Amino acid sequence: MSDSETKSQATEAAIESVNGVVETRFFRHTGPEGKGVQFADGKVLPEVTLAYEMYGEPNADKSNVILLFHALSGAHHAAGINESLSAEHDPVLERRWTSELHLGWWDQFIGPGRALDTEKYCIVCANYLGHCYGSTGPASTNPETGKPYGSAFPELTIADVVRSQAALLDHLGVDVLHAVVGPSVGGLMAQNFAWIYPERVKIVMPIATGWKTTVYNRLILFEQILAIENDPHFNSGDYYDGTRPEYGLALARMISHKTFVHLDAIERRARRTIVQPEGQLAWYEVRDPFQSYMLYQGKKFVERFDANTYLRIIDMWARFDPVRDSGFETVSELFAGAREHNHRYLVFSIDSDFCFYPEEQQEIVRHLEANDVRCMHITVHSDKGHDSFLLEPELFTPHIAAVLNGQV
Repeated sequence: MSDSETKSQATEAAIESVNGVVETRFFRHTGPEGKGVQFADGKVLPEVTLAYEMYGEPNADKSNVILLFHALSGAHHAAGINESLSAEHDPVLERRWTSELHLGWWDQFIGPGRALDTEKYCIVCANYLGHCYGSTGPASTNPETGKPYGSAFPELTIADVVRSQAALLDHLGVDVLHAVVGPSVGGLMAQNFAWIYPERVKIVMPIATGWKTTVYNRLILFEQILAIENDPHFNSGDYYDGTRPEYGLALARMISHKTFVHLDAIERRARRTIVQPEGQLAWYEVRDPFQSYMLYQGKKFVERFDANTYLRIIDMWARFDPVRDSGFETVSELFAGAREHNHRYLVFSIDSDFCFYPEEQQEIVRHLEANDVRCMHITVHSDKGHDSFLLEPELFTPHIAAVLNGQV
């Protein structure tokens, strides 16, 4: 698919959006008593910023708020049209905010009468701490040096991200969420939020995600780490004054992309025109449309993402341990809060998912049932693989709406 075709489709979809034009908001957090934000690795930053958006209006007691976690390379912009990221002009951020991000990534799921009904609920979606779309991350300016943090940015855990978003909820005056929702890596965060703050949530919806990081996950993620680390321009993460490690980031994306999209869908999407990328391959000639398609995906991705951010997020995913990262000793302790506060879970599997296999959601359900936590498990039948949660709202919406509305 050409850039012009992509822009054309995005424009057509934007015209159909029921959510209108939305703007990014920014929350500046200085930690408890203004003493800085501490990360799990012990490092402290004096201040961090979270970029976020809200859809719908909170009710009087703010009990209708839903917290939505985005996926690995997603953003806080989940619905409506947002063509300009930063409130204050930042040319680096604006360059990264490419046209494919202008329409919210879950626009078909959010709005009046949709899965997350904005006539009933207020949805909050924030860019991860450590990310690159307005939240403080490796590409942000270190106030001590005046340069990007780069390699000096702290290591991240999923709990670091979750705690920063709990602080955002405090800022918004939200005590108890109606629900916390997350697809893919966002599903790990949604569950982690419910484990750390069981008193602050009623419904938990992990979509196409896992219970913990599997050996398969770690191997695929390690390949991506090596791809970036071995780019000659990576420079240990301090590359902002020079050439960016675009080849390494593109290769990392290509490795991950084949787990997001079912192979049959890749065959359907692959361009029939074979493009030999200039300057990227010295000897090998691209010989088929599938290679050309994957190179196109990698090239497109580096235009909108930061390599250091990608490393931090996949490292966070690779090291995730549900019990340890939530501050407990045993699995039963992990779910004690869910029992006490009567959580309800809606767990989604996608039968063609090569990123988080259906067996991983079955393991979530086994733990919930063993610990007497109410749950409903839905398997979506799709030929689109992991990306089904982005592309097929009709397969998810009835179940999401029923659980949110208390009909199940």
